[in-house]
Amino acid sequence: MNVSRCLVWALVFSLFLGVSTLQADDHEEGTAIFPYKYHLKDFDNGLRVIVIPTGIPNLVSLQIPVQTGSRNEVEPGKSGFAHFFEHMMFRGSENISSEEYNATLKNIGADQNAYTTDDFTNYHITFSKDDLDTVMRLEADRFRYLSYPEADFKTEARAILGEYNKNSANPIMKILERQRDLAFSNHTYRHTTMGFLKDIKDMPNQFEYSREFFKRYYRPEKIVIVLAGDVDPEGAFGLVEKYWGDWERGTYESDIPTEPAPTGPKYEHIAWPAPTLPMVAVGFRGPAVSETELDMAAMDIIAEIAFSSSSPLYQKLVLKEQKANSVQNYFPNRIDPYLVTAFAQLKSADDIAAARDDILAAFANLRTEKVAEQRLNEIKDNLKYSFAMGLTSSNDIASALVPWLALTRDPESINRYYRLYDQITPDVVHRVANTYFVDHGLVVVTVAQGEIAEDLQGHGSIEGIVTKSKETVDSKVKTHLIESPSPVLNFRFMFHTGAAVQKPEHAGIAALTTAMIANGGSKTLDYSAIQKAFFPMATGFGVQVDKEMTVFRGSIHQDNLDTYYTIIKDQMLQPAWDEDDFERVKNQLKSSITINLRSNNDEELGKEVLYEFIYQGHPYGTLNAGHISKIDKLTLADLKAFYAEHFTQNNLTVGMAGNFPEGFADRVKRDFAALPEGKPAAKMELPAPKTIDGLHVQIVEKETRATALSMGFPIEVNRSHPDFAALWLARSYFGEHRSTNSYLFQRMRELRGMNYGDYAYIEYFPNGMFLTQPNPNYARQQQIFQIWVRPVPPEQAAFALRIAKYELDKLVKDGMSKKDFEATRNFLIKFVNVLTGSDNRRLGYAMDSEFYGMKDFNQSMVAALKKLKLKDVNRAIKKHLQGDNMKIVFITKDAQGLADQLLSGEPTPIQYGSEKPAEILEEDKIIEKYPIKLSKENVEIIPVDKVFN
Repeated sequence: MNVSRCLVWALVFSLFLGVSTLQADDHEEGTAIFPYKYHLKDFDNGLRVIVIPTGIPNLVSLQIPVQTGSRNEVEPGKSGFAHFFEHMMFRGSENISSEEYNATLKNIGADQNAYTTDDFTNYHITFSKDDLDTVMRLEADRFRYLSYPEADFKTEARAILGEYNKNSANPIMKILERQRDLAFSNHTYRHTTMGFLKDIKDMPNQFEYSREFFKRYYRPEKIVIVLAGDVDPEGAFGLVEKYWGDWERGTYESDIPTEPAPTGPKYEHIAWPAPTLPMVAVGFRGPAVSETELDMAAMDIIAEIAFSSSSPLYQKLVLKEQKANSVQNYFPNRIDPYLVTAFAQLKSADDIAAARDDILAAFANLRTEKVAEQRLNEIKDNLKYSFAMGLTSSNDIASALVPWLALTRDPESINRYYRLYDQITPDVVHRVANTYFVDHGLVVVTVAQGEIAEDLQGHGSIEGIVTKSKETVDSKVKTHLIESPSPVLNFRFMFHTGAAVQKPEHAGIAALTTAMIANGGSKTLDYSAIQKAFFPMATGFGVQVDKEMTVFRGSIHQDNLDTYYTIIKDQMLQPAWDEDDFERVKNQLKSSITINLRSNNDEELGKEVLYEFIYQGHPYGTLNAGHISKIDKLTLADLKAFYAEHFTQNNLTVGMAGNFPEGFADRVKRDFAALPEGKPAAKMELPAPKTIDGLHVQIVEKETRATALSMGFPIEVNRSHPDFAALWLARSYFGEHRSTNSYLFQRMRELRGMNYGDYAYIEYFPNGMFLTQPNPNYARQQQIFQIWVRPVPPEQAAFALRIAKYELDKLVKDGMSKKDFEATRNFLIKFVNVLTGSDNRRLGYAMDSEFYGMKDFNQSMVAALKKLKLKDVNRAIKKHLQGDNMKIVFITKDAQGLADQLLSGEPTPIQYGSEKPAEILEEDKIIEKYPIKLSKENVEIIPVDKVFN
């Protein structure tokens, strides 16, 4: 809890009312939740009076809590008398009849009532300040001289029975009654404030006892008088002295029986005789309230964590599954250990057992997982500000003190209690949950119309849930956790499957299946509801499909972890496989190919065509998104079969980065053990790509202004290869992505102004036009060397090919200089940190390292780069790079014209719109005639609408 914020609120609120925030002398300045100065006086007879000038004009609130409630009803057969006396106090006195009392209050426009609890009875009146003397006289008279004839007593006893009968029509009241009777054997909390029915029925015979009860408990030492509002303290004290000063002190003390340790679990079903909504109440023996011990204050926070409208339980039962109309909690403060209870009102009796277990699981979760610090602090703030925001009238201000005055007679109790919140940590919540939420303290009561099936009955077991939660589940799911103090939590669910495992006739099934999971509904929420749930959390859920891995990705603030995780878990484990989702997602996938790629993105189109061109007849040989004609033929049954075969425990690694709660990774492993086990994961057995002999060209013909160019060939190097660092450095020097310092960029863009940029790659890097660094989790056993020439004017297309090949050949022939080697190595040693500059990217690279069998990417690369020598890099260049055997893809408007130009072997000079240095022009003369050895059979023209079709 931010104490300073609470103080600021108190100051602002008090200034608004025109009162001081200074309180009694023993206040701890700056930490008082109750912000009003009060005046306290103890009288010789034990009566305590508290006066609170609130600054609110004209009105006064009088509250008189009496330290007697149903807890004090210790004699057998005498339950219900505290509540009974709440009624009898309006029956008149020796001096003033009930008719005169009521008429006087009506005449002065007073608002008056009373209520009884387990621990105290409170009488309250709000009236005009001018009538303070009258009210004090009336109240003193009935408290001191209450008198009623036996006939009135019996009449009121019948009214009490009527009230009981009224309440008995409410199933909730019956649940509370039966719950208490089950939970307590000795303590007077066993009966409600109404009392046992047999005692209520016998009340008309208890006239003499009623007089004794009044003498025992309605005594000054058991009473506090609170006056709040437009009232002068000294004048008020004078009136108390005048009307209450000579009231005799009593001597009686209740001997409240001690309740033994609970002997649960216990269960009872209430077969309701009339139509009613089913309900289940799950309670545990809780702690007593205390202003020094933390347990009950922790329970206040637990109630919000587990059973408020923001809790996962509420989200599940009410919003997602819609099995319940409401989920509520009842965690009251009591002098002695009492019950803490969660209720669910259900729509169908068939869900009673499931709802009971869900509630038990919510209690159990507090034992097995620690609440996030941020969430805890927000709840503390909410509790404190909710209290402060409720002090809007003199009646509210006085009423706020009453429960504490009834418990301790000390107004500082409320401040001491609220200060306890500041001491509550996740460890305290965890301890309290493990102390009280145990089977032997469990009481479950259900209600439904008539009897319910045997399998719906019973108390369940929290120990069973906790034990199962703590067990090491036989889960084959692997987890990778990166701990971080960040409140933003990152998920990467990596399934070791992808486009390379799909059958040729099912090209696109991996992408469509995963899109149905990430962009479709689950069995608990449709996709529209998922999107609505994500919006206030400022989050989403996506998927990335490649050849050998499929990764579901999401990030969430730790405050919303449970809600978010439940949603995405259900999407992955319980996809809805909804027909409407299927049609929508299928159309979106086809549109991503026909519109986003073929029509709107020449550069990505050229790169993806190149991959299919290089890997013809190979498992890598199909676009990750698939082919249109194959996607059209896929059915939901096909997707379900693919999901069942490939989305298995053995195929899954769950990556998490951030400040996750303790034990959360185990929870994920347990949850995803619901997937089929599947075969032990193993690297795919991949054939070598077909050998490329000479230069092969595909020209994709489409209506477009410029010409895009991509070219490349397979290499045996991936991150696990000993030459990776050397080749990675050569690639960075030659064509670092989106870097103005790279060699190819300088030669083509900076010196010649041919295009926007020119880059080289030794790993798959999709969506490069949108990204400055590659995304992780495109790990592949096989890679290609690729040059990406961003679109050039069509008349420069042949020259662009020639210069790219010319510079590549020169690199292979001459290698790198020492100066360039050292500059590039220094850059990369630092740049690896940029590549892993967030928790999310660190996680992705770490999971890729596991795929390749490497250690930490940063450490491995820095160590390898530092060991490199120039000769190592130049050797790797000569070994792995070449320019004579590769495949080339153009995207252009005049495909035939470009093909003829390339096949002619004629020079293709470049024209500039500005002067160029002589050395550039001389070099251009070499490049424009640089040999491009092509045969007609190795040049193919493809209409764009045939690509990926």
